[in-house]
Amino acid sequence: MTSVRIWGPGAGAVVVLVAAGVWARGSSAVDAGLWAQVRPAIEARLVAQSAGTGAGESEPQLRSRWFCRAEALDLEESGDRVRAGVNTLCEEYGEHAGALVLCGGSQTPQVMRLERDPANGGFRVVSAQQPPDGEGYGEWEGNHFSRSAVSRLDGEMSSAGLRTAARTHFGLPADAPVRDC
Repeated sequence: MTSVRIWGPGAGAVVVLVAAGVWARGSSAVDAGLWAQVRPAIEARLVAQSAGTGAGESEPQLRSRWFCRAEALDLEESGDRVRAGVNTLCEEYGEHAGALVLCGGSQTPQVMRLERDPANGGFRVVSAQQPPDGEGYGEWEGNHFSRSAVSRLDGEMSSAGLRTAARTHFGLPADAPVRDC
């Protein structure tokens, strides 16, 4: 009888903790294999969307270019179609006098819909939505992402990978300074 009184509440607590852990993991788990398939199309679309919008593009000597990355928050596959809720970071970099020049950028949540593309064996983005500026932004996020995903939208995405790619693109050393446009 004594062991039941001691172990009973402890076992109940363990069950609750395990269930909460499974729920939390399940609500934020993303199929890594599917993400690897759709990510190239998403990031190419982000670069294409950004082209023509940067301050550096008006200064030809900078040879500026956009670099983008996406983090998967929600992925849903249905046959040959995928709905991807992503957090995106795009930054425009150029090069001047041995330095990487940051000319602009933005971090934005988006919902992209993709279809399998038999021509290239991958996926292609067929639509992209992002929240409105100003009023309605938070409501849009809540209507388009799970609660778990919305909570992860508050964090700032790292631009380290974008800077590395930009330095490589411009043939700069890994420790080249970053300056503003």
